[in-house]
Amino acid sequence: MGGRKNWFICPIVILIVSPFIFAAQAKEKLPARPSKTWSISWQPAELVNGSPVLFQVKAPVRLQSLTGKWLEHNIVFNLDRKTKTWNTLAGIGFDIKPGSYPLILNGVGTGTEEYSSTRRVAVRAAKYRTIAITVETKYTEPNKEQLEIINRDKQMKQDAFSRQTAEREWAGPFRAPLEAPFSDTFGTQRTFNGEVRSVHQGLDFGATAGSPIFAVNEGTVILARPLYFEGNCIVLEHGQGLLTLYLHMSEFKVKEGDKVTRGQEIGLVGGTGRATGPHLHFAVRWQGTYLDPATLLKLELPK
Repeated sequence: MGGRKNWFICPIVILIVSPFIFAAQAKEKLPARPSKTWSISWQPAELVNGSPVLFQVKAPVRLQSLTGKWLEHNIVFNLDRKTKTWNTLAGIGFDIKPGSYPLILNGVGTGTEEYSSTRRVAVRAAKYRTIAITVETKYTEPNKEQLEIINRDKQMKQDAFSRQTAEREWAGPFRAPLEAPFSDTFGTQRTFNGEVRSVHQGLDFGATAGSPIFAVNEGTVILARPLYFEGNCIVLEHGQGLLTLYLHMSEFKVKEGDKVTRGQEIGLVGGTGRATGPHLHFAVRWQGTYLDPATLLKLELPK
């Protein structure tokens, strides 16, 4: 009887112990969980010198803030809570050479922990054209009195440009400032009276005098004054270092300090300043560098 009792105990012990052995073996063979990575994208897909760019980032962890460095410029991101995507508008200066440049990201977690990532971004060379223009000699050979006005205007513009905030004011896509065909594009090398003077830093709309001009997005009027070259000029600040400029107007419809909404009338088309006729010169400036307005108007931007 003793031998038979032992015969039944042994299988029971084996059945109890063996599942734990198999479980331990299975656990050891489980693959390691893949580590989370940063998701970084941009618009437009192909970047060139003179182009604005929308950077969009999804972090591998929850962040309370995200900043970065791009082409020696400090950038600040805003969070779209619906998509959990961090967004910022930046730019590529006209003089930037083709190459691969680092986008450096620095995030702060929900505590004090810090996270960072670097992504190299390719920049290609854009193709721009050359045109010749004839204007009054006072705009190419100003006298002493006119030079004093020009220098005064330069200081006035610098003072306005320095009053910028990192907080974003723009929301959603930028719309065209008026309904009219382009008469000149960004990046054109301009020869005034037979001598190369400048590169066209904006987008010209060939509109008739008196046509209404609209704000391209939400912003604040930081300049609304007559200037020597620009004529009646308005500058709107949209936050994140982004400005839009409206030149050669015949009339102002807003004043400095006003808050404006996208589509709000801000002035009328004219031919004041250095202009060959009525038109709107529309420019985009980001942290001191001018960008192609036509590209900005095409970007699909978050609200």
